[in-house]
Amino acid sequence: MSRQLAFDLPANVRLGPEDFFVSQANEQAYAMVSAPAAWPDGKLALVGPAGSGKTHLARLFVTANTARVLAAKTLVTNAPMPDTAIVIEDGEDMPVVAQEWLFHAHNHLRTNGLPLLLTGQTPPARWNITLPDLASRLAAATTVTIENPDDPLLMAVLLKHFADRQLAPTPDAITYLQRHLPRTFDAIRKAVETLDREALAQSKPLTRPFVRAVLDSLLDSAPPNG
Repeated sequence: MSRQLAFDLPANVRLGPEDFFVSQANEQAYAMVSAPAAWPDGKLALVGPAGSGKTHLARLFVTANTARVLAAKTLVTNAPMPDTAIVIEDGEDMPVVAQEWLFHAHNHLRTNGLPLLLTGQTPPARWNITLPDLASRLAAATTVTIENPDDPLLMAVLLKHFADRQLAPTPDAITYLQRHLPRTFDAIRKAVETLDREALAQSKPLTRPFVRAVLDSLLDSAPPNG
């Protein structure tokens, strides 16, 4: 069977308010991020696994609060103090050299009544923060966690991944995926990425038999637990 050359092109990810689905798994996170005036000490840590919607929620916060997004790994020591609310994304990736800047930025934001949203896959207390004053301040942040998807969120995330890639699986293919995919955001993301790549390579529509064959292959190749 001939295969077309497939390229891993970025999906056209939609991050508008109408694209965020709220369920029991993320409703507390959604409510907290939507109410920065209620954050103790003006800061909140949003925690969840990859693909759980942290970036989407952060963008909603940015839009509502005219905030800026800063990737932790790109923080530098000589950056100016922020004049708006800010989001620090992927806090685990923060370089040691940037920690003093964030310490002063944290105090500056608090003095000026500007909220600070931190995101990461683990709580700030588990980040490798070597500056004691910063570590204590970040560890004191209220933390809200996005849990692994319940069934309604699983379906919503699955459909969003397909929509972002402009894919149209058949209804019975969607039903099969909902029943057989592991209940994690990362598993959903990987499955859709693989289906997109294989459908292009094999020139096949996303029918239930095709989806089943690809998913079986994907699950067979996954490393065993433990």
